[in-house]
Amino acid sequence: MNLSSSRFFSASAALLVTTPAFAQPAPKIDTGDTAWMIGATALVLMMTIPGLALFYAGMVRKKNVLATMAQSVAAVCIVSILWALLGYTLSFSGDAPALGNLDRALLHGVGMDTVSPLAKTIPESLFMIYQMTFAIITVALVAGAVADRMRFAAFVLFSILWLFIVYVPLAHWVWGGGFLQTLGVLDFAGGTVVHINAGVAGLVAALVLGKRRGYGTENLAPYDLSLAVIGTGMLWVGWFGFNGGSALGAGSRASMAIVATHLAASAGALTWMLLEWKDRNKPSVLGIISGAVAGLGTITPASGFVLPWHGIVIGIAAGAACYWACTRLKLWLGYDDSLDVFGVHGVGGIIGVTLTGVFATAAVSIDASTPNGLPGLIDGNPRQVLTQIAGAAVAVAWSGIGTFVILKLVGAVTALRVTPEAEQMGLDVTQHGESIHS
Repeated sequence: MNLSSSRFFSASAALLVTTPAFAQPAPKIDTGDTAWMIGATALVLMMTIPGLALFYAGMVRKKNVLATMAQSVAAVCIVSILWALLGYTLSFSGDAPALGNLDRALLHGVGMDTVSPLAKTIPESLFMIYQMTFAIITVALVAGAVADRMRFAAFVLFSILWLFIVYVPLAHWVWGGGFLQTLGVLDFAGGTVVHINAGVAGLVAALVLGKRRGYGTENLAPYDLSLAVIGTGMLWVGWFGFNGGSALGAGSRASMAIVATHLAASAGALTWMLLEWKDRNKPSVLGIISGAVAGLGTITPASGFVLPWHGIVIGIAAGAACYWACTRLKLWLGYDDSLDVFGVHGVGGIIGVTLTGVFATAAVSIDASTPNGLPGLIDGNPRQVLTQIAGAAVAVAWSGIGTFVILKLVGAVTALRVTPEAEQMGLDVTQHGESIHS
């Protein structure tokens, strides 16, 4: 064997030793997907500030407008820091049934070129902050149920505990490789993790804190519904990033999710409007925007699994069911959910998660990430409905029990509710030393 042949075989042997037989190419970041997801992240953040801040502020009394906005802004800041420190890694690292691991604590290992196995075509830093915006709005939504009466210090402490004890585990169970995802529960963009979670938490919080002073006897009319209309518009547009962005790429599935989302919102608004018109002889602006938000929340879990016409049907169901919950169920049970967080998001989320099991269509839901597909009832898989109901039940129980325990813990440290005198004066002045002047 000559020298050149010896070098050839030596190099070949080294290659065989150092190169795995079935080596996979490194994930490649796609610029189109990345650009879309940057935009989607901005849209979802806009849903909380200024969208939800304006939506909620427009529906409370003038003396509580700034305090209501402060809760939304505080949720953004608190959750953002905690998500980067521990929330992300506990939600989306590892595939244990109950909770993630600490591999990404303090964003350790999240570099310029790293990608998450859950989003292989965008930078992991982008996937992290996109999921952060979901955690933010979920915490902020809960505040609407206890508007006008919860102390700001109590809300801050509640937000910290609720993020880690309630939101993070549920996000892992449904999206991060946890047991609900393994079970086959379908939730494209947050019917369980966001809407059922926030809605049930809001109901529990309203029951624990009690009714507003003057509820049922005094005029608690909204300060400025024009603010709420503007907030609704921002929520509606932002929801395109919320649902369309949950495709985690710029493709046809994102487009289909956006179409279904818009049609569901429109159908929900029209259904609520017509029902209210029939019952009260006038269609209110508050009713129209409430119906739109109900449609948006209800289509969320199904948006990436259904056809456009399914979005219309789900929107009609949302408008009817949430209208009943906010006008009949609320009075029957006698609770004071200030801004109808449970009636819109909780009820809408439960209906949406269930109807996902009815309408999920293989033609839409099967892609590279779900090669086997999980079609629903009308596509020949009736068991999916039962799976969805089980997932909704777990979310209701976890959020309800967890929220109750957290409120009791917070109440042991600081008062949950402002004093009657402070409530009479308004939370803007008593909690923040500011007020809106005419």
